[in-house]
Amino acid sequence: MPDKPGNKIGENNGPRPGRPKGSPNKTTALLKDAILQAAEKAGDKDGMVGYLKKQADKNPTAFMGLLGKVLPMQVQGSGENGEFETVTRIELVAPSGSNSSD
Repeated sequence: MPDKPGNKIGENNGPRPGRPKGSPNKTTALLKDAILQAAEKAGDKDGMVGYLKKQADKNPTAFMGLLGKVLPMQVQGSGENGEFETVTRIELVAPSGSNSSD
């Protein structure tokens, strides 16, 4: 049986059926769900938050890396154009051993 024109291997014949672009495949979704369930159970009564607290104490480097992934990428200050404001604070304290009633 001869090949139909335009259906040769290696030719781009338009979109193919499959999962939509950007959607996670089933294996990835199942694995993510399993990881979240394990973290929930590892935290005992405090759930996933309890587990993450433990990890922050035991593995601060890894935890900070994780935190860096979930924080917003742009940080904006409270200044007029989003810049950070500098606050200078001067605190006067009496020298130790001096009598403040002099």
